[in-house]
Parts: sequence; C-alpha cells; structure tokens
Amino acid sequence: MTLLPQHRENRSRCVGQHASDPFLSHVFWVISDWPRQDLPTQEGRQQKGDMGKCVAIVGAGVSGLAAIRSCLEEGLEPTCFERGEDIGGLWRFSDHAEEGRASIYRSVFTNSSKEMMCFPDFPFPDHFPNFMHHSQLQEYITAFAKEKNLLKYIQFKTLVSSVTKRHDFSVTGQWDVTTEKDGKKESAVFDALMVCSGHHVYPSLPKESFPGIKRFKGSCFHSRDYKEPGALMGKRVLVIGLGNSGCDIATELSHTAAQVIISSRSGSWVMSRVWDDGYPWDMMSITRFETFLKNTLPTAISDWLYVKQMNARFKHENYGLMPLNGALRKEPVFNDELPSRILCGAVSIKPHVREFTETAAVFEDGTVFEGVDAVIFATGYDYAYPFLDDSIIKSRHNEVTLFKGVFPPHMEKPTLAVIGFVQSLGAAIPTADLQARWAAKVIKGTCTLPSVKDMMANIDKTMEKKFKWFGSSETIQMDYISYMDELTSFIGAKPSLPWLFLTDPRLALQFLFGPCSPYHFRLVGPGKWPGARHAILTQWDRTLVPMRTRAVGTPWTPGLHGCSTRLLAALLLAGAALLALTTLAFSVGF
Repeated sequence: MTLLPQHRENRSRCVGQHASDPFLSHVFWVISDWPRQDLPTQEGRQQKGDMGKCVAIVGAGVSGLAAIRSCLEEGLEPTCFERGEDIGGLWRFSDHAEEGRASIYRSVFTNSSKEMMCFPDFPFPDHFPNFMHHSQLQEYITAFAKEKNLLKYIQFKTLVSSVTKRHDFSVTGQWDVTTEKDGKKESAVFDALMVCSGHHVYPSLPKESFPGIKRFKGSCFHSRDYKEPGALMGKRVLVIGLGNSGCDIATELSHTAAQVIISSRSGSWVMSRVWDDGYPWDMMSITRFETFLKNTLPTAISDWLYVKQMNARFKHENYGLMPLNGALRKEPVFNDELPSRILCGAVSIKPHVREFTETAAVFEDGTVFEGVDAVIFATGYDYAYPFLDDSIIKSRHNEVTLFKGVFPPHMEKPTLAVIGFVQSLGAAIPTADLQARWAAKVIKGTCTLPSVKDMMANIDKTMEKKFKWFGSSETIQMDYISYMDELTSFIGAKPSLPWLFLTDPRLALQFLFGPCSPYHFRLVGPGKWPGARHAILTQWDRTLVPMRTRAVGTPWTPGLHGCSTRLLAALLLAGAALLALTTLAFSVGF
C-alpha cells in the first residue's frame, strides 16, 4: 500500500504518543474536499497539539463512524481502514454482492423507526419517513460523517489483511496492523484496535444439512446474492429461513413468481411496523416501563403477556408461523405484508426440508414441492474476523467470549474492542455509539475494566440469562434497555430517574413511559448533548411530520396522556398479577 508522505510520517510516529490535548474543536475542514484519505500532517499536529494514542479502526459503517467520533471526543487519534470506496457498510447498496462486504437487496427498508435509530445527538430530518429506504439511511449516514468531520480519518479501498499483537504486547498493548491497497502491503503499529466490520458479511450456507442438494438441478444461492425479483419472474421458488431477509424476499417475489414457499424449522413471531394507534412499533414497545415489567413480573405472567402481545394482530398458529417455544424472546420478523400474502395464497409456509431431489423439495411432513426452479438460503451469517486470530474473540470452547459484547476478557491490556457485535430489539446506531464511547474511554484509561475473574463471572451470568430469554447461550442478542443502561453507568452518563422526577417531572414521565430513544444516552454526563431534552419532548411531533401530508382533524400524540394511560394500565396489571398469585397460593394450601 502506498501512502502519501504525510501518511507515512503520521503513522510512523503513532507509537508512544500519549498526550491528550484534543484539537478537534479547532479543526476546520472544507466539505468540498471530500473524500480525503490523507491524515493530519506532522506539521499540523505540532501546531494543534498531539492527539494521543493511535487507534486503528476496521470498517467505516455506522460502527466505524461511531468509533472515529468517540476517539476524537477522547483525544485519541483514529485511522479508519475501509475496504470499499464509500462509508455506510451494510447500508451502502451495490447491485452485486462484493467479497468481504455486507450485501442488501434493492427494496430494503429499516425495521427501526427514525426516532429510535439515530445517532443520539443527530436526529433525522423531520421530513424523513419513519421507516426509511436504504438510500435515505445512507444519505443520513453521509450527512452525519460530514457534520462531524469524520471522512478525513478514513482510508478507502484499503483492506486490513492481518492484525497481530506486538512482541511486547503485555507491556505496551500495541498491535501490528497490515493493510493492502492496489496489491501493495504496508504495516504500521497502533496503540489500540477497534473492530467495526459487522456480522453480516460471511454467509452461513449449511448445504450439508439438506440431503440431495448436490443433485438439485435448479439454481441455489444465499440471500446475500439476491438483489431484485426480476430474474425469478414466473418461477417456482423455495426460500429456506423465516428471518427478516427470508420473509422480505418471499413477499417481494410473491408478486411476480409463479409460487413461493418458505421452509422454516422453528417458526417465528411476525410483527408489523405499525403498532398501537398507528405509531411505529418500537416507539410504543421499547420503553423503560415495559422493560421494568418484563424483568419484574413472575415469569409465567411475563411469558403470557408476551405471547398475547405477539398474537394480537393475528394468530400465528393459523398461519403456520408459531415458534416452537413462543415464550422465548428471539428476534421477531418485521413484515407488514406476509400475513396478507399467506391469506391470498401467494406464499405458503412449510416445515424443514427433509431432502431434495433433482427438481423437488420433500418436507418433513411428507409433502412435496415439485418443479422447484430456485432455492434461496436465507440462513443468516457466520461470525468471522479473518484478519484476527480466532482465539482472541473465541477464548473459551470456541465460543465468542466478550465482556459486554465488546472486550475480550483475557487480554493483558484492554486495547482491543469489538463494536457492533450485539443484536437486540433496539437499533444498531445508538448501540454502536454507546459501545464506542465506552471503548474509547477504556483505551484512553479513564475507564477501567473489572478483573478477568469478575468479567468471566459476568459473562457466565449473561449466558445464563440469554439461555432463559432467547433459548441459546451463544446468541449475540441482548436485552436492549438493560444493556444500554449498563454501558451508560460505566461512563457516568446514566440519568437518575428519581432526580429527574424531582427536577423535571415532564421529562421524567417521558423518560419512564415514553420511547427509550437514543437521546436518553446523551442526556447527562460525559458527551451530553444540550438538545437531548428538547428532542425527547418533541419526538412524537417529528413522527407525525412525514405522515400528515393531508391535514385532517387535530393530530394526536401519546404525550403525557399516553403516560397516564400506561400508568393506569400498569396499576391494573399489577393488581391482576397480585390477585392471580394470591389465588394460586390459596389453591395450593398456603
């Protein structure tokens, strides 16, 4: 890889520079110069002050951008390496799947609404729809990167091929990072590493689990290679997998294909983006109060409420969608169209495929789908970081072992952080932002990690909870609000609810009963955004802006009325739960 002279000078001097006088506020960058891949020159650094430890960041998607910004906030010096030619990661659409990059189809929309998935100090424009096409999200990501002056810290078309500990890692915590560009390699030393390359890159294609697939004569490919329905018009298509991608692809194909069948081993809950009173599902469901109820009520009552909520729109049993264990909080599918397409006969749901013949699929119930033209495996992705030794991330029993999903617990020095390697009902952007803020503080040394023993004990406890809630201890799923509150407490940015009720009751009611929007996480403490309070109190209004293109009547928002309604419902629910427990106690003779 060939670098400009100022690149070489800057990177050769990365090691051993630990001053912490940030100069971001003094940097003026002209947007018209973008994209600039050069880093600050040594002359500029002498004029503005040493930025401190050098941090290598792998990937310039939303996690990578959050990492760059967090490093700058902490006075660290980031260098981001991006394999592609633009920022955005998963959300940068390409009309063909590219090696080593996440891939999406042309019709992808977000499953999280705009008020719940923004960077905490950078709301989406009011006129943006609540659920966005990928092109609009990419536009927002680009605007954020320009607003925060992040693009000049990124080296595009640069592959990170190898990252290894230095010989004196136990003392310095430093890494040798080898990169490739235009067929040329170059190595440099960095004080820390932030891995932000995502977990939707390497497709899981378990063909060995499908006897006869090798003799199948039709086309067979992973969902990452699907882009649009045109090539399968008039065809008979089998989609294997009932996740978000599988359902999106199946419903889209059902309008032009001759027949579409989804094969599912375990079923799934299917949710609509449109929730109570027509508001986005996550603004109504992801609240601190609902999380409190879920974690406080007896398991039997909590599970019953969850199943009832999931079945509120339609009975999943009638549609063949019911999960094998409906009480598990596995990630649901978000698809507004699937039940309708099943009702219309355009999509059918079948059990797992027992075997393939040359032209057909035989299901476990003995039924056969004849004349199959194409099989699409919507079977998810494997977790892999090919530039890094597997033993670093999978330090026990070949399982991913990370403290709070970020730090490998057995490292001699906490100078490696994985950003964006968790999944929850919450959105990826605010999660990555908070992880990166914590990681940057740990790298700088203003936050410390617990002992290895304590971290491993916490990991074991977390795995037990995951098994209870999600049915697997190895899943990367997290309980969103509980997880985010843990991270904010680590960096001193967790608001005190009692203090809010004493000092700002209006805000406190929205904070407790309203949506747990990203603004919560920059409301107080380090990284506080002055606009957070206003953003929380006006989030419902911004939700209505793109919908009220024909003004009819008076707009209604949940506001404080919604808070009081939820409080009343909560009191009634608590009373019902108490009555049920009392009745149960008397029935067994206590």
